[in-house]
Amino acid sequence: MKIIDRYVGLGVLGMTSVGVLILSLVLVVGNVFKQLLDLIINHDVPAQMMMLFMAYVLPFSFTFTIPWGFLTAILLFFGRMSADNEIVALRASGVSIVRISVPVFILAATLSALCFWINTEVAPRAEQAMARTVYEIATNEPDKLFTADEVVDRFPDSRIYLGSKQGRTLFNVEIFELGNRGMPKKVIHAKEGEITYDVENGRLAFRLKDSELEIRNDENLEDFALIRQGIKIGDFHFPMPLDNFYARYLRDKRISAYTLSELRNFIWEGAGDALLNAQTEYNKRFSISLACLAFAFIAIPLGVVTHRKETSIGFALSLAVAFAYFFFITIADMFRDNPAAHPTWLIWAPNFIFIPLGLFLFWRLARR
Repeated sequence: MKIIDRYVGLGVLGMTSVGVLILSLVLVVGNVFKQLLDLIINHDVPAQMMMLFMAYVLPFSFTFTIPWGFLTAILLFFGRMSADNEIVALRASGVSIVRISVPVFILAATLSALCFWINTEVAPRAEQAMARTVYEIATNEPDKLFTADEVVDRFPDSRIYLGSKQGRTLFNVEIFELGNRGMPKKVIHAKEGEITYDVENGRLAFRLKDSELEIRNDENLEDFALIRQGIKIGDFHFPMPLDNFYARYLRDKRISAYTLSELRNFIWEGAGDALLNAQTEYNKRFSISLACLAFAFIAIPLGVVTHRKETSIGFALSLAVAFAYFFFITIADMFRDNPAAHPTWLIWAPNFIFIPLGLFLFWRLARR
């Protein structure tokens, strides 16, 4: 029996590893690189920094690629075993399909535990690390945050526009200081400027030349008749503290950036309007971690019944099953702010459907 366990376990594990690698590279890293290509070309961000961003994104991809790769591996492996009559031979020797599948269920439990750890600790911390990386770019290479002919909105209460840029030298600079409802209360126009990082005070420093200031009335920012324009200020030093810049990422971080313990505390403290969102995310961490177990129950009968060796058939089946499973997760995410949809229960729907269905199919297969 140990030989059979090694044969099935290592076979499925090997195919799972290859499947996860291919899915991560093709579906995730390729798409991420496409999205980050603009940063590399237009923002001159070093390629190694982009690789670091990709490393932070990978844990999010494993939430989907590990279960999907495991599902594909089971379908392909058991489909080949069935096509080569290995299943028939083993059962004729007195080895039941339940006993043959034991290594798969052990792998399913192990991978589910791995996915749970990734979902609750690794992925949220990776998202937090991405925010810190943006802060490091701002402090070490602040010019990388600014692109010509583009409004920069990364800083709270400020908007910055550059006509063009050469290194750290900026041309046709416009800095908008925002007031109530995001309306500009001060606008600085400068023909030329330079950006540096003030290490001592922890802030960016704009050194502007040939500057003009436009001030709006604080009590009525929308009254253009009260705007004071053309105030000559010549050379001007405009500091921009980075503590608010980083605090914005910490304050406005998405609920997905909370670890499980942080999420639990967030719920216990009463999250206000975000309570339902937090509760749905909390349940999602547990629900989606069971995908490997759900796929194990349903993939073994499908792999044996299809009785095909072709990789295309196995991959097509895995695509259909994975799409159906994650479709419910996506729907629950869409309704996570709608109490009428009961998203905290809806997020469990794929497991309520797939696990009983898989158990039924597996029971039928075992009785044959």
